[in-house]
Amino acid sequence: MGDMNQSLGSHFILVGLFGPSGSNQLLLSLVAAMFIVGLLGNTMLLFLIRVDSRLHTPMYFLLSQLSLFDVGFPLVTIPSSLQGGGSISFGGCAAQIFFLTLIGVAEGILLALMSYDRYVAVCHPLQYHVLMRCQVRLLMVGSSWLGGVLNASIQTSITLHFPYCASRIVDHFFCEVPALLKLSCADTSAYELALSTSGVLILVLPLSLIATSYGHVLGAVLRMRSEEARNKAFATCSSHITVVELFYGTAMFMYMVPGAYHSPHQDNVVSLFYSLITPALNTLIYSLRNLEVGMALVKVLSRAGLRSK
Repeated sequence: MGDMNQSLGSHFILVGLFGPSGSNQLLLSLVAAMFIVGLLGNTMLLFLIRVDSRLHTPMYFLLSQLSLFDVGFPLVTIPSSLQGGGSISFGGCAAQIFFLTLIGVAEGILLALMSYDRYVAVCHPLQYHVLMRCQVRLLMVGSSWLGGVLNASIQTSITLHFPYCASRIVDHFFCEVPALLKLSCADTSAYELALSTSGVLILVLPLSLIATSYGHVLGAVLRMRSEEARNKAFATCSSHITVVELFYGTAMFMYMVPGAYHSPHQDNVVSLFYSLITPALNTLIYSLRNLEVGMALVKVLSRAGLRSK
C-alpha cells in the first residue's frame, strides 16, 4: 500500500513522439495536419449524418458512433505529443489509459456489429428495417460502450494497482498499458500474459462475427445474377472491410503479441497509426467512396452558397 501511495502522488515523464532525440519539425507538421484533417473530417461526417435526412438510416447511425470514437481517440493522445511529451500526473495518466482502452474496445465491438448490419442489408434486404430497428441499433451501440467501460475499468484499476517506484520515464508519447508496465518495480509477467490472452479473446470474438457475416455476404453476392447488384453489394461493404483491416491489423500487433517481442520504437509507430492515421483515413474512406455522403456534402455546401448570396 505504501508503494501504491507513492505512485499516486507522482508524475510520469512522457518521452514524446520522436523520442529523446527531440522533435522533427517536418514530421511534427505532418502529424498536426493529419490530426486536424481527421478531426474536421469526422466532425463533418457527424454533422452531415445529423442534418441530412437521407443519412438517417441504421448504417449511418452506426457510422456516426464510429466517427465519435475517431474524434475521441486523437483528442486523448495527440495534443500532448504535439507539445513534445513532458510531465503528466498520475491521475492524467490514469485518465488516458481509461479513455483509450474504452474507445479501443468499444470501436472494435462496434466494427463487428457493423458487419452484421451489412449482412442484413445484403442477405435480408426486405427485412432490413425490421431487423435493424431503433431498439436493435441502440442495443448495439450500448453494448459497444458497455464493453468498453467494463474493460477500461478493469485494465485501468489493475495497471495502476502496481507500484511505480523505479524510473518515471515512459518511453512512449502517451500513457498506454504496455509502456507503463515496463516501469513497475513489481513482477507484472502474469498480468502481461493475462493481457495478451484477453487481447486475443477481445479481438478474435469480434473478428469471428465479422468473418461469419462477410462469409454469408460473399455467398449471397456470388448468387446474384445482376452484375449491377453485385457491384452495389461490394461497394456497400468495401469501405467497412477497409476500416476493419486498418483497425484490427494494428490492434493485433499491439495487444496479441507480447511486449517482449516488439521495441518501444515499434510501439510508437503502431500507436501513432491507430490513434491518428486510422481515424483520419476512416473519414476519407467513408467520404470519398460513398456517393450518399458526397451528395449530402454538396447539398450542404450549395445551401451555404445560396445563403451567402
